[in-house]
Amino acid sequence: MNPYANHQPLHFSGVRFDETLIKKYNQQAPRYTSYPTALEFMPIKDGAERQILNEQDPNTPLSLYFHVPFCRHLCYYCGCNKIITKKNSDAGDYLEYLIQEVRHKKSLIKGDRLVKQLHLGGGTPTFFSDDELTRLWQFLQSEFEFAKDGDYSIEIDPRELRENTLDVLRQLGFNRLSFGVQDLAEKVQIAVNRIQPEQLIRQVMMKARQLGFESINIDLIYGLPHQTVASMADTVARIIDISPDRLSIFNYAHLPERFAAQRRIRDEDLPSPADKLTMFGNTINALADAGYQYIGIDHFARPDDAMAIAQRQGKLHRNFQGYATLGECDLLGFGVSSISQINRHILQNHTDLNAYKQHIQSEQLPAVKHITAHPKDEIRRHVIMNLLCHDRLDFHEVSQRFGIDANSYFQNELARLHEMAADGLVSISDTGVEILPKGRILGRSVAMVFDEYLTQKHAGRFSKVI
Repeated sequence: MNPYANHQPLHFSGVRFDETLIKKYNQQAPRYTSYPTALEFMPIKDGAERQILNEQDPNTPLSLYFHVPFCRHLCYYCGCNKIITKKNSDAGDYLEYLIQEVRHKKSLIKGDRLVKQLHLGGGTPTFFSDDELTRLWQFLQSEFEFAKDGDYSIEIDPRELRENTLDVLRQLGFNRLSFGVQDLAEKVQIAVNRIQPEQLIRQVMMKARQLGFESINIDLIYGLPHQTVASMADTVARIIDISPDRLSIFNYAHLPERFAAQRRIRDEDLPSPADKLTMFGNTINALADAGYQYIGIDHFARPDDAMAIAQRQGKLHRNFQGYATLGECDLLGFGVSSISQINRHILQNHTDLNAYKQHIQSEQLPAVKHITAHPKDEIRRHVIMNLLCHDRLDFHEVSQRFGIDANSYFQNELARLHEMAADGLVSISDTGVEILPKGRILGRSVAMVFDEYLTQKHAGRFSKVI
């Protein structure tokens, strides 16, 4: 029996928004798309990637990720690895490199691995033309066996869709879409250089529904320039009316010293920390009233969505794509900056496009950073991910899985949780730790207690929890 199944409340009302406690525990923390986090990666040794690919379990299914870095427009808030260009030839050239990388890695993998999940992220994957998207998909179909009931998703830009792009994507086999809205107020859109009318968003949503996409995600951001408590509430209400299956509500982290594009956003145009907190609290209440289930961190889903169901069944996972319904897969990343997670190994391709191309041209595997998790990392990763996915640390389950006495193994961490327990964020018992309703949106603050790598050198490298 899965000890994490049927634990999550069906309704988002299982979360409590306590402003005083949020201010107290709202600290910088990793998002834990991996453990150890990317800050611990080291330069990879010659031959290591080849060996890791050779040693994969041929019976483990695959999840494929493709990073397409190109965008036609610069969104000022963005901190992603992207290249702003309007040259269509860039996409065709890049597609050739992706195909070469797939062929190289595929030649090193044992067995006929079943692909259960595929995601195209970016950047803007629909920078590829419809013909290029078709070519990539057909090539992958010739190289891998795809599960009939798999999860095949792509990020789109509503402003850049061609007349038949959604039709093409659905016909190919994509069944999930994700796109950024960020805010519907025109003044905010102008300030961040992402202008897309509400009518456009509604048209894209309507057509995607008609074509039979199973799950559609919309991204929103709070804390953008010129946002107010009232304008954010209005955006949320209108998005709820559009009725996406999933919602991601991101906290804008203003880091102009790290991201050059953010220097175009004036500090004086940003909402105050108090207003940001109110925006998030109001959003929580609005989503609760609309029936969305809280998934974790900044993600929400309708109760009948696959992600919400996986959480209630105790099958939710986290990886570099965020929350995932399929955690039993090896993740193979392709393209500049992409990350692979293979058993205990995490590898990252070069983040510079020219350097990535040089690796492919030289018929070299493109990973340049790597970390192999130690056995103690595996224990802590399991604990951290279950806290973030299922709000629980089950001592018996951890003890059975790893052959340890979890209660004594984590005695120092449990001592550090006592203040949180006194504040009603968590409960600690002989059977484990449970994150309580007031602590659910502070899950990253709870999880980081179990992170052995955090030191002063990480100060300023992570965003705040809220």
